[in-house]
Amino acid sequence: MKYSNIVFKTSKTVSSDLQSKNARLLTQAGYIHQEIAGAYTFLPLGLRVLQKIENLIREEMDTIGVEISMTSLSPKSNWETTGRIETVDVLMKTSPANAVAKAKNDTEYILNCTHEDMITPLVQKYAQSYKDLPVSVYQIQTKFRNEPRAKSGLLRCREFRMKDLYSFHTSEEDLLRFYEESKKVYTRVYERLGIGESTFMTLASGGDFTTNYSHEFQTLCEAGEDTILLDRKNNIAYNREVTTPEDSKKLGVDFSKLEEVKACEVGNIFPLNTKFSKAFDYQYVAEDGSKKPVYMGSYGIGPSRVMGVLVEKFADEKGLVWPTALAPFQVHLIDIQSPEKGHAVYEQLRTAGIEVLWDDRDERAGAKFADADLIGIPIRLVVSQKTGDKVEMKKRNEDTNTLVTVEEVMKIINSY
Repeated sequence: MKYSNIVFKTSKTVSSDLQSKNARLLTQAGYIHQEIAGAYTFLPLGLRVLQKIENLIREEMDTIGVEISMTSLSPKSNWETTGRIETVDVLMKTSPANAVAKAKNDTEYILNCTHEDMITPLVQKYAQSYKDLPVSVYQIQTKFRNEPRAKSGLLRCREFRMKDLYSFHTSEEDLLRFYEESKKVYTRVYERLGIGESTFMTLASGGDFTTNYSHEFQTLCEAGEDTILLDRKNNIAYNREVTTPEDSKKLGVDFSKLEEVKACEVGNIFPLNTKFSKAFDYQYVAEDGSKKPVYMGSYGIGPSRVMGVLVEKFADEKGLVWPTALAPFQVHLIDIQSPEKGHAVYEQLRTAGIEVLWDDRDERAGAKFADADLIGIPIRLVVSQKTGDKVEMKKRNEDTNTLVTVEEVMKIINSY
């Protein structure tokens, strides 16, 4: 892609309303634009990163579920059936703004922050026999929260992207089997995202879902709003909110000996058991003809929040630094008063299937270099009269430049 074709360029300053590191840098680099507090437009560069994160997650979720796409709106009655319309304090609702609107449609809807209240009656219509179970379905879509503290950029939004998977089982044993399998899949996701070494499965309270423990996946991050107690030896952590004396006794853990660190939740899994199936009277017909309750699980990952976490963890004083698999482009190409050479290298790389952002602007070299550092693409290539038939290559996380052929660049990229 030619940078001149992207109208959303970098900026030197951003609004003082953007208090978090990820919001400031992503805005300055031309990845996102804040529309209202907690709601962002993903611009071309930002959308490419978000799509790569989501596609990576999708590849792993396809190993344990099938994808669907549910409505963002749900009838109020579903949430009344589960009783959560009174207990989920971040629910965002539609409401007629005036008498004219009310005369046309006085129905109130829920803008879903999660989909247990929608997926349960949906699957109930189709999976009514033991022969139909287990079932596991997922989606990746926009969700909404009436978030009172939307000041952490992509880490805490009112409108955000979410992958939510739901599983349905004939027994608690089968639910727990799938639950353990989901832990392995989640671990692979974070490894592929480049945060596997700093992301820990964390025991947490059940919250609104269950009275038993659930599991969060927490990434060590100074900007994180959670505090976890980390047991590095056993590769597990505990959310500080569940570290009561009763928990200590029940789990056999001395919390006082663990490391206290800041972290950001990038995923969670809940054994819902029969909470929602009972609410909707969802039972299946067993092999002996009797009716038995359906057991459920819920499994979430926030792709847009992951994007913010990557910025908080990897950005440096010059700008963004993306993991290779998630960068908007593989190569940032700069020509210095050599548009013909730049075009030739651009076409050569594109023909080889390499994703290239070519800064073809009539701009001074210093400005192009500063923008390349801010945008954070893994490899920067420079062509000029001085580079001859080679290109000057520099990796974003390194300080040294090397003269190489375009063919050598291709080999390096293909080795990742």
